[in-house]
Amino acid sequence: MVMARSFRVKVRNVGTSLGVLIPKEIAEEEKVRRGEEIEVSILRRDVKNLMKLFGTAKDTRGFERNRAEREL
Repeated sequence: MVMARSFRVKVRNVGTSLGVLIPKEIAEEEKVRRGEEIEVSILRRDVKNLMKLFGTAKDTRGFERNRAEREL
């Protein structure tokens, strides 16, 4: 069974590498132990790149909402 938990951390220098720290409370709740292998995913919330992926087509103008249609 795959279990996932999401939290935000800052990337830090660890020697010549980069690393992240798992907060103590989460490590305890998830029973993460030293030496255990876990899977880490990197998620970035960059709206500009997201807009490139969804709802855009080359050589089209941007979406403009017609708010007049909402008025009664």
